[in-house]
Order: sequence, then structure tokens, then C-alpha cells
Amino acid sequence: MARPRTPIGTYGTISIRRQPSGRYAARTRYRDWDGKSREVQCTAATRPAAERELKKKLAERSLFHPGFTGMSADSAFTALVDYWLEDMELEDRLSRTTRQLYERNMRTLVLPFFQDVTLREIGVARCDYFLKQLAKQSYNRARQARVVLRLALGLAVRHEILPRNPMDHVSRLRRPTRSPDVFTWNEITDIRAAIRDWEKRPILAGPRPDGQLGQIVEVMLGTSARIGEVLAIRVADLDLDAAVPMVRIAGTIISRKGEPTHRQDHPKTARSVRRVALPGFALRAVRARVRSLRFVGPETLLFATRVGTPHTTNNVRRQLRDVMDQADIEDVTPHRFRRTAVTAINDIGGLQLASELLGHSDPAITREHYIRRNETVNPATADFLEQAFGRAS
Repeated sequence: MARPRTPIGTYGTISIRRQPSGRYAARTRYRDWDGKSREVQCTAATRPAAERELKKKLAERSLFHPGFTGMSADSAFTALVDYWLEDMELEDRLSRTTRQLYERNMRTLVLPFFQDVTLREIGVARCDYFLKQLAKQSYNRARQARVVLRLALGLAVRHEILPRNPMDHVSRLRRPTRSPDVFTWNEITDIRAAIRDWEKRPILAGPRPDGQLGQIVEVMLGTSARIGEVLAIRVADLDLDAAVPMVRIAGTIISRKGEPTHRQDHPKTARSVRRVALPGFALRAVRARVRSLRFVGPETLLFATRVGTPHTTNNVRRQLRDVMDQADIEDVTPHRFRRTAVTAINDIGGLQLASELLGHSDPAITREHYIRRNETVNPATADFLEQAFGRAS
């Protein structure tokens, strides 16, 4: 019967001998991570010190093994980043857009702080300090950095390069208290007037504006859709002759590095696919746009360049910003139209309806990130309290 082997990470009797130099050498046989037994030695000025150093080395030895990745706890953080990016490509679980976003956040936010340290040197204190310093500049940057740093170090734990993920113990990021910014009715009026004046201005050279910018704004405000979702609307997604005119939000515009801008056949999430009734002002904008199309087919984009290619979201944002700068109107962004529309729905129809309009799976997301809180309590409370505590005159 074969004798059972000692477990990995165990060692035998420690022998200590004095060397000709006067120092003491402590030795033992250690069963390493690959199952092979190797001699491990440490030297020190005294016998007890040599034994302590050897035991310390043995306790840490499991962190030195290169594993299947060729990395150890003494590898540079940059080596882990390269392997993490490669692992995301091989796993192919995330969309290419998300992978590019993660890579950008890792290279711009995390690497500048960690590029000169080894994996062994990345502990809870270092991670906690990094996130707090970044949060002083921007909460969103700190949040994005926390995601990718946790994922990369989590990969190191799964591949037994590190014993634990230090990101599991960092303190929570505190979101700054602020109310989502929405447009007032007067601001919407000013924005519409500014776009109308810009589209009707005298043109000395180049093509005249074709009205798309104003129509895009009306559709964003009338559907609460993301800018990429509005730019991805096709003729096939429109049902303008129904008793209740509808638009189907079923795609988004993608602009990836090294790839042409194209329409993706689904929005941000599967829940985001939805049919939205068009209010009158948005319906008028859509019909005006359809009438101006040179070619109308099911796959024809409602909003496109003069050669029929998709608009990039960045170009629409830039054009909107330029027009607002000329009119001295500040803080006009596509996402603010989304928050404005859904806040109006929440005030009139309630949170659940507002969440459905946005395509959110959880109304809490809608309440926390999109809706400006109404500070006015229902005046009926005054009547109830008068009934309870008021004095008869």
C-alpha cells in the first residue's frame, strides 16, 4: 500500500548549522506548489533568527509560485493588466464596447498609480488610499476605477497568484449628495429658440442645416431615450398611423476605436427594448424628418448623415454644444433631456411609469439617478393636521 504524500505546503525537520563565516543556516525540505519536494534555506546571525527567517520564508512561499500564468505575487501589476485584458477577450462575455471602456479606465485611471508596484505590494491600505484620492477629484472616476481594479485583482485570486482580493475590504465610496439636473420650461423654450435661430441663420458657404438637430432634441425630450437610441431609430421602428403613434426603441449607435460607426441591434440592455408613444411635439418632428428622407426603406435610419451613414453621438453632442455656446446657454447635454422627461413623468404618473419609460429593470435606479426630488409635501397634510389638532373657533 502506497504511503500517502504529505500535503502541499508542508515541510520536514529544520536543521540549523553554523557556517564557516559565523552565520547560521537553517534548512528543511518543503513540498512545493507543484508537488515536488525542494530544499529551502535561510541564513542569519543567530540560530533563533535563522529559524525565524526560514519559517517566514516558508509561510510566504505559496505566494511565489508562478502558477499557470507565469506570474507570481512578485510580478509587476502591469503584467496582470496585460493578462486581464487578454482574459476578457478570450472569455468574450462582455460586449466589445464594455471591454474598451474597461481598458480605457484601467490605463488612464488605475495604471498611473500602480504601474511601479508588484502584486504583493497592493494591499487594502494602498487601494483604499488610491480610491479616496481619486474620489476627491471625481466620484465617478473613483467608481469606475474601483470596478476595473477589483476585476483585475479578482483574476489574480482565481489563478492563485494572490490569496485574497484587497478590494473586498476597502471603505465604501460616498456618493456626493446632489439632485439630478433637469431643464425648466423656460430653459426648454430658450433651447428650442436657439436651435431654430441657428438652423435659419444665413449661410455664406457650405450646406444649410437640414433640421435634424432640432428634431433629435424633440425626440429625446418626447421619448426620454438615450442619444444613441434616438440616432438608431429606423423607419421600420415607426408606427405613425396607429391610433396611438409609436416608436420602437430597439438599437443604439456604436462608435468603437478602429471600427466604423454602426447601428447595434439592441440598446444598452435587453430590458431597454420598448415601444414608446409619441407626444404631439415629437410626432411632428418625426413626420417632418420622414418627409425629408430621400430614400425610405425599412432599414433606413431616421437620422443620418447626408450620405446615409449613422451619426456619431459625439458629433451630435458637439454640434449641440456649439449651438448652445453661441446662444450663451450652459449645461445642455443629451442626457439632461432624458432626466427632464422622466422627472415630468414621475411627477404626473409616478415612479413605476417613469422607470418603464427609461427601460430600467429597477425603479430605484430611476429614482436615484434620474429624478429630481419634489420637495413639496402633499398639502392635504395641513387639512388632516387641522382636523386632528385645530381648535374650534
